[in-house]
Amino acid sequence: MKTEERTTGHHPPQQRTTGRRGDLIAAAAGVLLVTAAVLIGRAIQDAHGTLVAHWPPLLASWYPHAGPGTPAAVVVAAAVVAYGPGLAGRLPWRGLLATAWAASLAWILSLAMIDGWGRGIAERLTTKHEYLQVIDRFSDIGAALHGFTGHILIGRPDNWPAHVAGHPPGATLTFVLLDRIGLGGGGWAGVWCIVFGGSAVVAALIAVRALADERLARSAAPFLVLAPMAVWTGASADGYFAAVAAWSVALLALAATRRPHSPRPAAAAALGSGLLYGLTCYLSYGLTLIALLLLSVLLLARTARPVPLFLLGALVVPVAFTLAGFNWWEGYRLLVERYYQGAGGIRPYSYWVWANLAATTVSAGLATVAGLRRAAAGAPGSVRALRTGTTSARHRLILLTLAALLALLVADLSGMSKAETERIWQPFVLWLLPAAALLPPETRRGWLIAQAVVALLVNHLLWTGW
Repeated sequence: MKTEERTTGHHPPQQRTTGRRGDLIAAAAGVLLVTAAVLIGRAIQDAHGTLVAHWPPLLASWYPHAGPGTPAAVVVAAAVVAYGPGLAGRLPWRGLLATAWAASLAWILSLAMIDGWGRGIAERLTTKHEYLQVIDRFSDIGAALHGFTGHILIGRPDNWPAHVAGHPPGATLTFVLLDRIGLGGGGWAGVWCIVFGGSAVVAALIAVRALADERLARSAAPFLVLAPMAVWTGASADGYFAAVAAWSVALLALAATRRPHSPRPAAAAALGSGLLYGLTCYLSYGLTLIALLLLSVLLLARTARPVPLFLLGALVVPVAFTLAGFNWWEGYRLLVERYYQGAGGIRPYSYWVWANLAATTVSAGLATVAGLRRAAAGAPGSVRALRTGTTSARHRLILLTLAALLALLVADLSGMSKAETERIWQPFVLWLLPAAALLPPETRRGWLIAQAVVALLVNHLLWTGW
């Protein structure tokens, strides 16, 4: 009987009750963590002002409001809760991917529009810290790239705005090229980030299906769509970065799990994955840590077959930028110095090293916290199964989500992510969300409601500018 319960997924009523109680305890612990981060953070900020955040642990201000996106956001949330799980189980696979992308876009856009078109989308990337401030300085792209590192430090002539200085030039160059093709200004930049950022849901579904199975991917779909982190995807360049990184992982998953009789698609996927990973590293220094997820893909698929073509693709962007005169390592060294010249040198590590996790709890949502509890409980068995080559789909999903959690923890311990992690950790949080597929089917609508409530409360009670 016990063997049958393990293989079929059916458990005695007492075990199911205990599991659900554990989920609720994990969610309650997440709420307590956020509450502690808010109360302790406010006390530190009010006394010393060293957190450089008005509503810690989020970079936000208290600002209760509604807007044109409010009715739409409520309708989208209600529709996903009511129909999402059923549609995810019934739709043809390609139809599910298209529907998930459309629903993700609707959710991101409606949340952004709570703040209105201007403040919610068109003006987000035009503030004094953002990329669009320096478009005119890239009239000669070659010269701008060659001299890029000379403007990173505060005190240097014409030093870059914070977000430009804080990233390799691939981030800024994206918006320069959009401007060159006639899609200039904050509106187009915001739409680009939202549309591209919304596609990360599709990439995650493809990867989960390839590495685990279709059933778990379908179960994860509504949670990927209705993620609280959508508050920061629209309209943030980090949402765009998350999508580029996600497609790198998805393509490597396809390349690693292709059967040998289809070498051409596998080769193209491996090359594409490497190309996108190289681009990821030139969009954000910290996203080199996506390598941990890519490594987990190869371990789960138990193959190194895509590695040569992946590495070949991964060289393209670094070689191009290096030949253009940008030194990635010099840029990173100067970024670290710039980071400690600014807020990074003031914000206390002792607070942010755990408060970052509270901010992540908000962006990932309580359903993800409950799912990660189940992943952590299943980790020892999953690791043993990986060693013996007997992993189930559930084991592989657990290991994928825990690899993302490991990457996030490395970023946290580095000290280079003090605050704003609800936005900048989107590329890692995306891969935590599928852990909700481990929750019992009969409880998933309740957890989806919890996800929606977190996002709606944050976007209606706070002004999440950056």
